[in-house]
Amino acid sequence: MPKPSPTLIVHVSLTGSERDYDEYVTFLHHDFRIVRMGTNGDVAAAEALVGKWADEADAIAVTGIREARAAGLYDGELEAIERVKRATTAVPVTDGHALLDVLQEWAIRHVQTEMPGYFNNARTVVLGGVNHDRTTRILREFTSNLEFADPLLRLDLPARLDSNPVLGLAANVGMWPIRRLPGELKSLIKTPGGRISNAMARSAARNCDVVVATYDELTGFGLEDLAGKTVVSSSISEDRLAELAGRGVDMVLDATPQPFHVTVVAAVLEAMMLATVSSSGDLTNDDLLDMIVSAGLEPRVLYPNGPKRKSRFAFVIHPLSQKFFEVVEPLATITKVAPPVVVDAIEKAMAYAPPFTYSHVTGITSPTGAEAEGWLISVGGTPKELMAHSPEFTYARLLAAAETAKKLGAQVMGLGAFTKVVGDAGVTVAKQSVLPITTGNSYSASGALWAAHDALSQLGLTELDEVGRIKGKVMVVGASGAIGSVCARLLALSSDEVWLVSPESAKLLSLKHDIERGNPRAEIHVAATPHEHLGEMDLIVTATSGAGKRILDIMEVKPGCVITDVARPLDLSAEDVAKRPDVLVVESGEITLPGDVKMKNIGLPKGVAYACLAETVVLALEGRYETFTVGRNIEWEKVKEIYKLGLKHGMKLATISGINGVFTAEQIAKIRELALERRAQMAAVNS
Repeated sequence: MPKPSPTLIVHVSLTGSERDYDEYVTFLHHDFRIVRMGTNGDVAAAEALVGKWADEADAIAVTGIREARAAGLYDGELEAIERVKRATTAVPVTDGHALLDVLQEWAIRHVQTEMPGYFNNARTVVLGGVNHDRTTRILREFTSNLEFADPLLRLDLPARLDSNPVLGLAANVGMWPIRRLPGELKSLIKTPGGRISNAMARSAARNCDVVVATYDELTGFGLEDLAGKTVVSSSISEDRLAELAGRGVDMVLDATPQPFHVTVVAAVLEAMMLATVSSSGDLTNDDLLDMIVSAGLEPRVLYPNGPKRKSRFAFVIHPLSQKFFEVVEPLATITKVAPPVVVDAIEKAMAYAPPFTYSHVTGITSPTGAEAEGWLISVGGTPKELMAHSPEFTYARLLAAAETAKKLGAQVMGLGAFTKVVGDAGVTVAKQSVLPITTGNSYSASGALWAAHDALSQLGLTELDEVGRIKGKVMVVGASGAIGSVCARLLALSSDEVWLVSPESAKLLSLKHDIERGNPRAEIHVAATPHEHLGEMDLIVTATSGAGKRILDIMEVKPGCVITDVARPLDLSAEDVAKRPDVLVVESGEITLPGDVKMKNIGLPKGVAYACLAETVVLALEGRYETFTVGRNIEWEKVKEIYKLGLKHGMKLATISGINGVFTAEQIAKIRELALERRAQMAAVNS
């Protein structure tokens, strides 16, 4: 018995003929012959081919008019494709939209499921037109940062219809007004609107994260700068993937599965499906689902330059004093010549200034391959001015900063310095913000102790056991606060004796009881003020929010004591520190970010960030776009988690920094020498 002839599928494309093929494949347990013929933009030739093959083919796919126009092969009306499809009624003819709608939506949801948050707030540029309707419709669920090259879509009609309960009857209805416009009217709208729209889209594309386009639209649009971007496309062949790799593309999301050795478009797959169903020539949704599952079709997530993920963050900073105005123009020029009263007036006025982008941060690269870029967004109030207003005043500025960050494409935002302690410490801002919020206090707590331990080790005056535990006395000033309470818990596990200091007596007793329930290594003591026991401490952590108030008398501190000041503003002034050259005062635990980091000066060495900023970066690198640390009470589990994630992504404790910058080995040796001398003097007096 002779073998039956394979089912014949003919693909007539308006694009170039250089990609034509005649191949035999197996699909859904059927043998197929697929013949592709390109007409190089010739509509009449495409009509003739459909008519010619109607008697032989079992189904015909017709595609490529938009791509032909993008590639410069065709300059007529897009509606001409309908004439080609109507060239025969003898066999099913499809343009693949039914299947492509499913595949486009599935592709976006697949990536968002596998890599949660990937498209969150992504700056996206859409080339082409309604052929990307389903893709953009689903992307809108995750980001509002969309730009269109098509001037009709720039009017945002689909989104407006979707958001209106009366007009938004269904997803496809959203595109109905555009599809029903006569070709002549579309042309009038697009000229010169098309040129303006293209220019705006090209400008947006330079800084975008995601480009939605067919390959022909990419090349026809002239979009050369694709480095670091995600391209959402379809039917990407190996040679085209290689070309995109050469242009630095991070990821290609191909919505069209490629089950064969030859690259096919969705219309060909749909035509093959049509050829296997009943003679009615219609595919139901059940048919599509059954065939997609049976054939094992899945979107393709391709990494032409190796797996990587790039995330985006924002971090809010603010001037800690009037000195900040000396480094920001035009204020720097004014403050150099202005009398103090004018500078005071500037300080008050700046508190009302809208947020502005101080620095674009680039070059952060984790050992895992993950990358992050971000923006430092400044609000204008100094701690003095922020404290002079109600918390709602600061909340409003932080929410405005979040709106700025959203437009830049950030996926998570951190609060720095005094902005994270105002009011309810980020809780209200997190509830109302358009972005997830973190104060960074979890990493600040672990970073503070990291720095303190390193300083003790380098100074060498306090005994540490074989695993680095402190065999001495330590104190946490501000122990009832957010960072202080976690520092207390950490030190209780790694020290002999811990003093918890805070004027909030009830909170202090509760913290002591809670720590003791966990069977700490240390003996726990409490005090309302630090003064009586300062002279006994080997390590002191100050973690208050006193905004410049006098917290402790440094003259009472033990020679060789390490003080880690994690408060912002600092608890100890430069004048205080200068009084005790025999004491090592560390300005919290700064973190060295991984990679070749490019960032404007924030008062730290190159590539070094405050721990609260580092927490925001860690969350971005990990793809954790979530509200992580807010409120007065820091969760112990989150402190451990962010520390481990920091190590995973290459975070390192920076060189120890103090009031006057980075400590050198010689400076630490000098502090040790002076401390030993003073201890000897005190011992002689006491004897």
